[in-house]
Amino acid sequence: MPNPPGSPAPPADDQHGRWHELADRVLEGHRLTAAEGLSILRSGDQELLEVLSAAYRVRYRWFGNRVHLNLLINAKSGICGEDCGYCSQSTVSKAEIPRYGLLPPAEILDGARTAAQHRANTYCIVVSGRAPSPQDLDALVAIVPRIKAAFGLKVCVSAGLLTAEQAARMKASGVDRINHNLNTSRRFYPMICTTHTYQQRLDTLRAVRDAGLEICCGGIVGMGEEDVDVVELALRLGELAAEAVPVNFLQPIPGTPLEGAGRLDPRYCLKSLALFRLANPRCELRIAAGREMHLGSLQPLGLYPANSIFVGDYLTTKGQPPEEDFRMLRDLGFEPVVD
Repeated sequence: MPNPPGSPAPPADDQHGRWHELADRVLEGHRLTAAEGLSILRSGDQELLEVLSAAYRVRYRWFGNRVHLNLLINAKSGICGEDCGYCSQSTVSKAEIPRYGLLPPAEILDGARTAAQHRANTYCIVVSGRAPSPQDLDALVAIVPRIKAAFGLKVCVSAGLLTAEQAARMKASGVDRINHNLNTSRRFYPMICTTHTYQQRLDTLRAVRDAGLEICCGGIVGMGEEDVDVVELALRLGELAAEAVPVNFLQPIPGTPLEGAGRLDPRYCLKSLALFRLANPRCELRIAAGREMHLGSLQPLGLYPANSIFVGDYLTTKGQPPEEDFRMLRDLGFEPVVD
């Protein structure tokens, strides 16, 4: 099982089992293969603790027992013409959610204040829609310097598809990171969205990287995809060298096309996190939406491969109270990152 938090990572000669042999090779620079990724997802439950222990060794090398905390604000809600089947804010969703335009600057600043109070070091501003309107982009680039001056937070913005010019404006304003998820494999993408393409998402990520911004890019597990799709996503993110990788577990929201999706097995979720860690050894791996629902009592184990969580709520769904997150970290012996 994973080594006690606070202890050093196991020495290289402490070999036991194929999972630690794989971790050794990853620590030496090996890039995970598709076959290895599938073997992680399809490993037996009796191997779960060894899989997590191997992933923890890789996590510990780069992050020790530190955990990055992030707070998210849904700065514009429900006004979107895209048909993403998982999303309560899409044009095909009948979910009962708040719908509003971009929040005024004072409310976005209040969210940043809350982030600082909750010891988050990254403030994530999410704007619904295919792409930012000129007015919304102007407002975002105006508010970011105020957030950084007042609270010293890293700022991550999620605003849909971006051009090179838009990404450059974000960079110039002080934005540190852009979130733009691939969500799944190229093969499966048309099954969850038809109003834009997987390639358009890749083009946005290229514009983000060319502008000198960090990439936050992850996906959703549990939309009806196959194991090979989860593995392809994990490996593609490794190719992109995404600095942050949020792994969401589908919350089948009533009123969305995927409302009938089945519940994920918490052990499969943990194996998925181990997969993303071994495929992306140096990334900030975040357990994102759905962790409370799908990991349940096994939530703490998710932080052996992952080193980042959201505190507070998600876009249109509730998270657990921040106090419970802090208690979980204390019980694990983990500490929030303070930049």
